[in-house]
Amino acid sequence: MQRFMITDNSDIVRKVGKRILSELDFLVSEASNAGEALQRCQAELPEYLIVDSGMEGALDLIAAIRAMEGGKEVKIYYCVVEADLKKLMAGKRAGASDFLLKPFDRKILTAVFGNRAIAA
Repeated sequence: MQRFMITDNSDIVRKVGKRILSELDFLVSEASNAGEALQRCQAELPEYLIVDSGMEGALDLIAAIRAMEGGKEVKIYYCVVEADLKKLMAGKRAGASDFLLKPFDRKILTAVFGNRAIAA
């Protein structure tokens, strides 16, 4: 089972994402801030990570994970509320693999990650 971490300040976003991704056969953990996410990643890197762009320290978290041993293999999704080119480029420069538009729902998460859980 592939490991997935959702890092977001919002309890609701984390809970909804966890429920949907768990149903797609991911082992999902949550972090409410960048510091907590970094600690969890230092203990065990997930294969997938969603990082909320509005969270303090989001870009530093992405860069720190990329600098870890095995960190370049993590698929990091920078989650944005709107397609702001400046914000998207900052995420890409920090090391984000791709982007997700928030709020996400079952349809979006299944479309993006459904086949990946099965492929593992």
